[in-house]
Amino acid sequence: MSQKPDNPVVNKSQPDWVKSYVDSPEKQQKLYRRTLLIVVISQIFGGAGLAAGITVGALLARDMLGTDSFAGVPVALFTLGSAGAALIIGRLSQRFGRRSGLATGFLAGGIGAIGVVIAALTNNIFLLFASLLIYGSGTATNLQARYAGTDLASSKQRGTAISIAMVSTTFGAFAGPNLVGVMGRFATSIGVPSLAGPFILAATAYIIAGLVLLVLLRPDPLTVAQAIADEQKTSDINVLNADSKTLEINKRGIILGASVMVITQIVMVAIMTMTPVHMLHHGHDLSDIGLVIGIHVAAMYLPSLVTGVLVDKLGRIVMAIAAGATLMAAGLVAAFAPADSMLMLIIALALLGLGWNFGLISGTALIVDSTYPSTRAKTQGSVDVLVALAGVSGGGISGIVVAFTSYATLSLAGGFLSLLLIPVVIWSRNRKNKN
Repeated sequence: MSQKPDNPVVNKSQPDWVKSYVDSPEKQQKLYRRTLLIVVISQIFGGAGLAAGITVGALLARDMLGTDSFAGVPVALFTLGSAGAALIIGRLSQRFGRRSGLATGFLAGGIGAIGVVIAALTNNIFLLFASLLIYGSGTATNLQARYAGTDLASSKQRGTAISIAMVSTTFGAFAGPNLVGVMGRFATSIGVPSLAGPFILAATAYIIAGLVLLVLLRPDPLTVAQAIADEQKTSDINVLNADSKTLEINKRGIILGASVMVITQIVMVAIMTMTPVHMLHHGHDLSDIGLVIGIHVAAMYLPSLVTGVLVDKLGRIVMAIAAGATLMAAGLVAAFAPADSMLMLIIALALLGLGWNFGLISGTALIVDSTYPSTRAKTQGSVDVLVALAGVSGGGISGIVVAFTSYATLSLAGGFLSLLLIPVVIWSRNRKNKN
């Protein structure tokens, strides 16, 4: 008796509507395009929710705790929350489909944002910490939504599919930080602390994103992709019985993709987290901070369409190396830029976002290339746990490093850490050549 697959789809009992997609490449492409459109809509709102919290999280903690030493705690907390959420969302997606996993994550993120607002109202630091953990679900979902676009994509479309899912985040991500002032004034007008205002926006945006996916993401792309893979297995026994060399290559691809995303996440989160505090100390107001972070987040997502094409055309390895070089440049500019220079800070944070973009898309493509639909969502969720924990490390350590040294030291350390991508890539290629 065969073991039950770790997914909701069993080849022998496919519903007629699923078989209709398996038998029709035209319907598959139509669903692929429709899925991308729905992901785009949800990501616009999800991006607003993500960026709003990033912009003022450190400042809110600074006000409530009365010290800069723990300014990195909010990012560390909601990143830690995103680690747990990534694992849960990956399991839910594998078991019930992308729709259930992603909708649950966004709705949980919205509930967490509401908790942050209540914590600010009551000046309850423990509620703030607990709410930030739950708020991290939105961050995890925002990242995992990029995978939904790849479920029905061919190997030559995956970089582009990831980029389409990510670039849509730009619209909300750029708007979120630049609405900090507006939401702060709105919050004050209703008796809420001004720094909690962006979390009101985050709650609304995340809940809308979750409802869009819950209502519209039908049929589920992962369910259809699994059905197609099951059909291919019945016609090609080699897919079912991959030899040890193929499995080794897959493991190497997963390790490489995870390493690229982990390193870029540590560097990006560490420098990004302390930039608002650094700017506040040197006379910049919330509008200036919102502009710099808004451009940074836009650089994280807006270049995605071009990056996706480059990942598909030039290759995953080339773009992983480009990520390391770009992050190094960002660290150098941030370290040596005059603190009162908006232009230099914008350039540094834009490069930081761009390097992260190169690393995330090339790393994600490596993960998708190295997994099969029957375990893909679960593996993706597990990898995103590592990425989230990397963010926890970067966010948690950043405040302590700046408190005891300086923002310039933090930036230089991040820049040099990014160069680790080069030996990781060399290791991967050497192993490949030996095989």
